[in-house]
Amino acid sequence: MLKINKQDALNYHSQEPAGKLEVVPTKPMSTQLDLALAYSPGVAEPCKAIAENPDDVYKYTAKGNLVAVISNGTAVLGLGNIGPAASKPVMEGKGVLFKKFAGIDCFDIEIDATDPDEFIRIVKSLEPTFGGINLEDIKAPECFRIETELREKMNIPLMHDDQHGTAIITSAALLNALEIVGKKIDEVKLVVSGAGAAAVSCLRLYLALGLNKDNVVVFDKDGIINAQRTNLDPIQMQFATSRAVTTLEEAMTGADVFLGLSAANVLPAGLLLLMANDPIVFALANPDPEVSYQLAMATRDDLVMATGRSDHPNQVNNVLGFPYIFRGALDVRATEINEAMKLAAVRALAELSKEPVPEIVNKAYGDNTLAFGRNYLIPKPLDPRLITSISPAVAKAAMESGVARLPIENWLAYEDQLRARLGVNQKLMNRITSAARANPKRVVFAEADNYKILKAAQILLDEGICKPILLGPQEKIEAIARESSLDLEGCEIINILKQDTKRDEYANLLYQKRQRRGMTLYEGRRLMRERNYYAAMMVETGEADACITGLTKDYGKSIIPSLQVIGTEEGVKRVSSMYIIQHKKGPYFFADTTVNINPTAEEMVEIIGLTARAVRFFDAVPRVAVISYSNFGSNAGPLPEKTRRATELAKQRFPDLLIDGEMQANVALSPALLQEHYGFSPLAEKGANTLIFPNVESGNIAYKVLQEISGTEVIGPVLMGMRKPVHIMQLGASVRDIVNMAAIAVVDAQTGSKAL
Repeated sequence: MLKINKQDALNYHSQEPAGKLEVVPTKPMSTQLDLALAYSPGVAEPCKAIAENPDDVYKYTAKGNLVAVISNGTAVLGLGNIGPAASKPVMEGKGVLFKKFAGIDCFDIEIDATDPDEFIRIVKSLEPTFGGINLEDIKAPECFRIETELREKMNIPLMHDDQHGTAIITSAALLNALEIVGKKIDEVKLVVSGAGAAAVSCLRLYLALGLNKDNVVVFDKDGIINAQRTNLDPIQMQFATSRAVTTLEEAMTGADVFLGLSAANVLPAGLLLLMANDPIVFALANPDPEVSYQLAMATRDDLVMATGRSDHPNQVNNVLGFPYIFRGALDVRATEINEAMKLAAVRALAELSKEPVPEIVNKAYGDNTLAFGRNYLIPKPLDPRLITSISPAVAKAAMESGVARLPIENWLAYEDQLRARLGVNQKLMNRITSAARANPKRVVFAEADNYKILKAAQILLDEGICKPILLGPQEKIEAIARESSLDLEGCEIINILKQDTKRDEYANLLYQKRQRRGMTLYEGRRLMRERNYYAAMMVETGEADACITGLTKDYGKSIIPSLQVIGTEEGVKRVSSMYIIQHKKGPYFFADTTVNINPTAEEMVEIIGLTARAVRFFDAVPRVAVISYSNFGSNAGPLPEKTRRATELAKQRFPDLLIDGEMQANVALSPALLQEHYGFSPLAEKGANTLIFPNVESGNIAYKVLQEISGTEVIGPVLMGMRKPVHIMQLGASVRDIVNMAAIAVVDAQTGSKAL
């Protein structure tokens, strides 16, 4: 599990703008007419339309895609009753997940009310504003009454995710686990540790799936729940057992399933030996489960296990459910989220697990063995198919159960809308980082006596992305780490000036490589006192898997050592570089942005080939536009002629590549403009996602302007065409830039064959 530094977490939330959410206008606001339409007097027209027909609120406002995450902070996961203000970071975080995974806009609302009647009244009054309500972190037993009454009083989808999210995910996992071990749900014996909101909701859903209540035994912190208990809510008491058991040991004897929603280490591993054959254990306490995964698996080799942790198989993560459930409910304007919709989500999740895992998911988790079985009961959170599997299933169930007010007629078109709304490629760096964690490599940082490098190294180490090797004076590196409270334990630190034997070895290798390029052995020894040369030689000799440098020197000086020591891959005459522009519509790829100053048409063809290959490495299909100030011959001049020639040559060399040019950048990116004026272009249907610039000036200017004025995240530069993974950062790159590039370098090194 990731190790989180307290100050990092505080800095993350406090950096400007504070928090994790902001409001962004969706319409132009640049002219007096825009303002008059947005507000007075134009706004009166939609107001009158809604007054006449209340359902028009969905047509003229954002209500149909707006969810409120509401809490009073009385039961925040792992923190308890911390109050509404202290719960706000959690609720903002939930809002971010809604947006990221399902494209749903969100406001978090923290209510200073612990009295259920007052809380219910406040939430009910918000119905005109929101399309849906996600209740969060409200303590039991009040949460049961609050949700029940609000569902009865409100006509928009509402769900307490603490209850139903876990129930839906574990239900899917349980169905699949039972199928794998060959048991029937109505016959299994279940032991539950915990009697809070999540446990009660899980049991209710399991009963709906066929579980026999007589086969259930529930424990809370005070012991077994039976008829003699007088201190529990009636909702919890409905699961009181009449069986003659009093201890956990007695209950576990012969049990088929254990469900833990309680606290760490409450289940002794020895009790697993008392369970029936092929036992199923869901130990979901976080961060530490009711029984350690390693200990449990070592105790029984026939065990099927799930936890709440991402570093073990079968992670039960609510993000597999709530974004997509609300997405489906909103899209049909459901009046509630009912049992039919929850069960539909369960079955959609369970069925998706049985489908072949796409390569994009295998790559994200660095695991080509993912397949339905004991270690893959439910899909992974980064699976892009979740939205097109769960949301349509929920929407259909809403229609069939009579709670949908806007039925969907064209399901294929709806799935296309879901993909377009989310932009599945927004998860690009998530997949790269997850893949890196699956098989971290050794990355050498040549400029390690720098705070940004050391901070990035700590993050990379904590997140398990790579094994950092830091080049620089050890005393200085350790001093920076102490001053900045950085924990570099696990990082290898090398002062190359104290590595005389290794430097001589490297100098001889460099001399052999470059002796017919004018280099003497003396020169080789001198150069090996420079960290960029030493780092490149570590990669060349296999003592490191990748190299990151360039933070403190200009690009040209930083790249020369790697070119001389490692060189380009076979068949590549010159390297080139690419930036990834992370936009809400998906990633865009810009090349060449840093290396080739003014390439010829023939050199541009090589840039096109390397870029197309790199785009595929990032799981995107390249749609390439060669950029100029001319559209298909509309202007004359050396530059349009060069780009036209490059396009023609590239089409000949890469006949399967979707490419066109020369064209202006706005035309290349706009399917509407292409279809209106240049319908003959093969890019007319979707527009370009990959722009090849005619020289480094235009490419460099374009990405930097975009980065500064649009707030778009820019990743790079990605160096393409090197024989081994090397990436040269831009002068002054941020810590986040360094972490991203290190993750990319690791995944490149994992492939074993050149991908970048």
